[in-house]
Amino acid sequence: MKKPPLTLYLAAPRGFCAGVDRAIKIVEMALQKWGPPVYVRHEIVHNKFVVDGLRAKGAVFVEELQECPDDRPVIFSAHGVPKSVPAEAAQREMIYVDATCPLVSKVHVEAQRHADAGLQMIMIGHKGHPETVGTMGQLPEGDVLLVETVDDVATVQVRDPQKLAFVTQTTLSVDDTKDIIAALQARFPAIVGPHKEDICYATTNRQEAVKSVAPKADALLVVGAPNSSNSRRLVEVASREGCQYAQLVQRATEIDWRALEGISTVAVTAGASAPEVLVNEVIEAFSAHYDVTVEPVETAIENVEFKVPRVLRQPA
Repeated sequence: MKKPPLTLYLAAPRGFCAGVDRAIKIVEMALQKWGPPVYVRHEIVHNKFVVDGLRAKGAVFVEELQECPDDRPVIFSAHGVPKSVPAEAAQREMIYVDATCPLVSKVHVEAQRHADAGLQMIMIGHKGHPETVGTMGQLPEGDVLLVETVDDVATVQVRDPQKLAFVTQTTLSVDDTKDIIAALQARFPAIVGPHKEDICYATTNRQEAVKSVAPKADALLVVGAPNSSNSRRLVEVASREGCQYAQLVQRATEIDWRALEGISTVAVTAGASAPEVLVNEVIEAFSAHYDVTVEPVETAIENVEFKVPRVLRQPA
């Protein structure tokens, strides 16, 4: 039977960003240097396929430092950790490697700098997300106030409206965050923002790529994990840009073919922690059902690279 034709728009940039690349490399190099097991506090990045692959090589994923023995190396995830975590590791004389994305570390430094200047911090982020927990944990408890929505801005209680600064989670929706910042500035005209916006280049680039493909696709699939903030934002951006059917899938096996009946164009992208192998798997799945023409749509070129910590570049 002849397969129906389908145009597949492949958004770029997509998939791994420099911070995710570095974090995965850190775990692999730690396993090479110290041998398994190497402990990792929290998922190194939010992707089951990646985590399972590292687990198979000897990485042990835990939620808290208490679950790690003193005599094995531990790695902190790309999302960052509260200050109390490395402090505890140092007290226990553990070998630890911080895989926090340098762009998240920049937000940590910013928060500390504002606090040192006597400003109370407001963080725009998602409650309970590891990155938000890590950033808020750079300062004493209660010193950072969290706002998630424009409505939250109206009710947040501050110490002094004249002495405020804000930071944001790096993986938020650029458009949503813009609205929240505008609300903060309207209510607190003296609030100080970051020198350069906190939402990272990779999040911004992936959202821009989705904006360019979403209006011309009958459906858009984001390859990514349900707990990946930046992947979920891509689905929201696609819907906002007029794509009738936007879905998050972890693997090709999650594609709902019934929902896609009658389509002639589909766009595919991937969150910053999803490997390209999973994108290829999705393309192959479409090729099994349709006569596919792949059209790349590139809106930016990324050439960012972050160095791994020095401890991993030195011999054991």
